[in-house]
Amino acid sequence: MRFPPSFLDEIRARLPVSEVVGKRVQLKKQGREWRGLSPFNPEKTPSFYVNDQKGFYHCFSSGKHGDQFDFLMEVEGLPFPEAVERLASMAGLPMPVQSREEEVRESRRKTLHEVMDLAARYFEATLQGRAGAKGRGYLADRGLGPATQARFRLGYALPERFALKEALGARGVPVEDMVEAGLLIAAEDVPVPYDRFRDRVMFPITDLRGRVVAFGGRALEKDVPAKYLNSPETSLFHKGSLLYNGFNARAAAHKGAPVIAVEGYVDVIALVEAGFAGAVAPLGTALTEEQLALLWKMAPEPVLLFDGDKAGRRAAYRALDLALPHLKPGMSLTFGTLPDGQDPDDLVRAGGREAVDAVLGSAQPLAEVLWTREMESASVDTPERRAALEARIGEIVRVIADETVRKHYRSDLMERFRRLFQPVVVQGGSGRRDAAPGGRGAGRGAGRGNFPGRRPPAAVAGEAMRRSALLRGAAVQIPRNEALLLFAAMNHPWLLDQFAEELAAMAFLNKEMGELRHALLDAHMEGEAEDAAHVAARLEAAGLAPLVARLAQLAVPRHDWPAYADAARSDVELWWHQRLGLHRRSHALSRDLKEAEKRLAEEPTEMNWARFLDVQRQLAALDGTEALVEGFGAASGRPMRSM
Repeated sequence: MRFPPSFLDEIRARLPVSEVVGKRVQLKKQGREWRGLSPFNPEKTPSFYVNDQKGFYHCFSSGKHGDQFDFLMEVEGLPFPEAVERLASMAGLPMPVQSREEEVRESRRKTLHEVMDLAARYFEATLQGRAGAKGRGYLADRGLGPATQARFRLGYALPERFALKEALGARGVPVEDMVEAGLLIAAEDVPVPYDRFRDRVMFPITDLRGRVVAFGGRALEKDVPAKYLNSPETSLFHKGSLLYNGFNARAAAHKGAPVIAVEGYVDVIALVEAGFAGAVAPLGTALTEEQLALLWKMAPEPVLLFDGDKAGRRAAYRALDLALPHLKPGMSLTFGTLPDGQDPDDLVRAGGREAVDAVLGSAQPLAEVLWTREMESASVDTPERRAALEARIGEIVRVIADETVRKHYRSDLMERFRRLFQPVVVQGGSGRRDAAPGGRGAGRGAGRGNFPGRRPPAAVAGEAMRRSALLRGAAVQIPRNEALLLFAAMNHPWLLDQFAEELAAMAFLNKEMGELRHALLDAHMEGEAEDAAHVAARLEAAGLAPLVARLAQLAVPRHDWPAYADAARSDVELWWHQRLGLHRRSHALSRDLKEAEKRLAEEPTEMNWARFLDVQRQLAALDGTEALVEGFGAASGRPMRSM
């Protein structure tokens, strides 16, 4: 709906900016202006100003600026018409009179909203009744109990062709309304309209005002052509412009929850139940520009979660191409990769919130994913092919509409391009040597960089791979993360009470570490892990004392102090969660290193060489990672660390 400028001006006149803002921000008068703490960023010194005479607010910490309508849209995520309606009510102004045609359309939409809500109530009641046992069984198998079913208004559609039609008809709903709302199938070749959804678990889809506008139905029989069936396009529902759980996620995002886009309805529900209230999903299609715009209204850098297989990478790259033209300063995407064979629902059920946190913690920015994609298909072993890659970078950059972002992407991608051809420095056992005569060092640590303009000599690549295998073989004897986790569990047996399932499910590279892990879990299950002394006695009786001594030698008190018995519980918990994340990341990188070695052995190109060295660098960097959490170490009497 378009609003007359005079109507908007009347709202501004009746509601000073300070009055609207003052309901959210504590303001103090300062001369002709009002001042307060920013509602957009945490701060201790006020940088947020309101000027009623000029009719705007300005936040110096975030750069946000606007009037009454902008403020309400910003802090509550409302669309403009809803912000106008809210402020008009606050100002005591009736909404403008619509044309007769607009009134008819609005009345029609209101009627259809009521029809959809009646349908949602019917499906809910059916699920919870005797006839809904089949649907409840499916949901129970997915870990969605009665409380979750009620929270998301889940329902069940009976197998009969006219069950919903007759139920709503008994409530006085005309067949024409049910057809228009997409609840019935009707066509010239269909003599009698019948229920669209049959024998399906029903997921209500709401608009951004929380009103049911459509449904998604999950089939319960295997031989059904469409496992998921969505409502058709109607006057209420345009699937490319809404997100499942968008209404609730928008409110959660404005309270600081991360916005996470996944593929399916059950994935969204699993994430919300695990504590990620900002989870959303497209509605049976690939992400659209309108949905991307909705995500950006909720958060400047939403996270897209994709499977780690080829299909997941293709979906990520489609989203990347969709986003590139619309990037703005501070507005981008982050890409998370799920473990092989797991969707978010599987991830939550297997590892809970911590598993999701680990995936989110290793999410990559758009620029990194873009470069990875280009490297997958690029060949740079001749001058012409290197020129083609450089030209490709230029094509990518030109797609970005915003001049500032375009400039920084050009700089970032060209810097990556230059690093690809820097001379490599190989760390030898007794010293250093340049792989390219007269070349300068290419980076920090062993083996960064590449060979300019030619393939790396097979001997150099083979030597690097041999050393990599030797080093990894030595590490496999007792991988540091595995050793530290088990050493901490021995010194803090209460960790076994909290994390026994996680510890049991962890993949260990070292056979001895796996045996020690089982011994600790056995002691826990048999009640012999009350304290560190009991654990030590149990392990000694099992003949594991020499192995325990080797573990103790790997822990460095100055760096690994949380693993020792005198560390405070709160510090140990923070450290433990971080180590679990590092452990998972290390295993993922180990798989990447094997793949990089295989590619380099098959085709020793500059690009494969660079990829191999980059994975090595990432693996080496993991060991130096430590917790940087506000107050970390204080409870243990150590100097406080801050972000």
